[in-house]
Amino acid sequence: MNNKRLVIAIIICLALMVAALPLLSACGEPDTEGKTLKIGITTPTTGPAAEKGAPMGHGNLDCIKYVNEELGGVNGYQVEVVWLDNGYDAAKVATIVKRFMNEGCLLYSTSSSAMMAASMEIANRAGFPGIAAFSSPILYRPPQHIYGQMPDYGDDFLVFAEYYMDNIWKGTGKPKMAMHLLANTTGYGARDAATAFAEELGIEIIATEEHSKTTTSEMESLTRVKALNPDVLYISSTPAPTALIVKNAYELGMFPGITIGSGHAGFTKALIDIAGADITEGVYGVFPTVNWGDDVDGMAKMTEYINEYHPNDAGNMDYITTWAQSLIMVEILRVALDNAGYDALAAGDAASWKALEEQGIQKLKNYDVDGLHGPVSYTPGDNRLSKSVRVFQVQGGEITPLTDWIDAPMVAYEDFEWFGN
Repeated sequence: MNNKRLVIAIIICLALMVAALPLLSACGEPDTEGKTLKIGITTPTTGPAAEKGAPMGHGNLDCIKYVNEELGGVNGYQVEVVWLDNGYDAAKVATIVKRFMNEGCLLYSTSSSAMMAASMEIANRAGFPGIAAFSSPILYRPPQHIYGQMPDYGDDFLVFAEYYMDNIWKGTGKPKMAMHLLANTTGYGARDAATAFAEELGIEIIATEEHSKTTTSEMESLTRVKALNPDVLYISSTPAPTALIVKNAYELGMFPGITIGSGHAGFTKALIDIAGADITEGVYGVFPTVNWGDDVDGMAKMTEYINEYHPNDAGNMDYITTWAQSLIMVEILRVALDNAGYDALAAGDAASWKALEEQGIQKLKNYDVDGLHGPVSYTPGDNRLSKSVRVFQVQGGEITPLTDWIDAPMVAYEDFEWFGN
C-alpha cells in the first residue's frame, strides 16, 4: 500500500511539473509565447520630406526585424510595431498618436521635430512617452514626457557657431551671419539658440529668413541676404530645401565665398544627391551619428541589412539615425522589463506608460547604441538622451568628419521670457 501511495504521489508531482512547463522555460524564465511588446513608429515616408523620411522608416523597421529574428526579441518577447506614414503633415499626427495609445503601444517615436511638436500636447496630457529622432528645444523644455534621441537643432547651432569662431573665422570684429530657417521647429530651434547666445559667441545675426517645406526658389530671399554681405549662412531645414538654398546661393555667386553651415536635419547624403557634389563641395554641417564605414560595433550588421533590404539608402546617415532609434527603444523595453516586469507593461495603458517611462527611459545609463552615436543616459531635468554631435564637411562629394564628439550643454530655454512665443 505504501508503495502504491508513493507511485501515486510521484505521478501527481510529475503532472504538476508538466502543467507548470508552459509557464517556465527550461532555464526557469517566464513563457513569452504569443506575448509581445508593442511600440508606435511614425515617419514621413511620403510627402515633402520623403527624401529624408523614407530611409528613416526603413532604418526603424529593418532594425526591429533584426532584433526579432536574430536576437529573439527583447528578453524573449517579440517587438510588435504599429508603423504609420505621416506624410510630414502635422494634421495627421494627432490621429496617429491617438491610434498608438488606443492600440496599447508602450511608447512612440517620430523622426522629425515638427511631427513630434504636432503630437506632444496629446502625449504629454496622457502621460504617453515619445522619442523624437531629430528634435527641437520646444519639445522638452520644460521636461515632460517627450524625449530627444540626440542633441537638438539649438545644440547644432551652438556647436557649429563655436567651431566656426575657433576654426574658420579669420577676420576682425564680429562675423556677420545670416540664417535661413524652415518655418517650423526645425528652423525655430536654431533661431532660439541664436537669440540666446549669438551675442555671447561674438556673432552678429544680420538676417533671419524663413522658407516653407515645399519652397521652389529662394533667389529673392538670398538676394536680400547677399546685399548685406554676410560672412556665413546657417541653414536649419530638411535636405530638399537645404539643397535648393545652397544651389541658389551658388547661382547668385555667394558660394563659394561665404561659409555655409547646416543643421543635422538637412546635412545628409540627400543634400549632395539633390544639389550636386560640385555645388555642395565645402559646405559644413553637424550630425549626431557616426558616418558609414566607421569602425564601430553596430556598423557591420546595419550595413548587411541596408544592402539586403534597402540598397538605395546606402550612404544615407538618416538610416543610421533611426536604426539607432530602434535600438534605443529596444533597450528601453529591456530595462523596463528588468525593473518592472512584463505584467506591468502588458496592458499598454496609462499605468504601463508610467512604468515604461519611470522604470525604462529614466533608468537608461550609458547605453552605447552599438557605437552608432553618443552614449544614451537619462539625466534628471534634461530630456535629451544623447548629447554629442560632430562637425562634418562635404569633401570630394563625401560627408567627411572634421571633429571628434562634442558634447552640447543643456540649455534651460524656458528661463528666457521670449521662449515659446
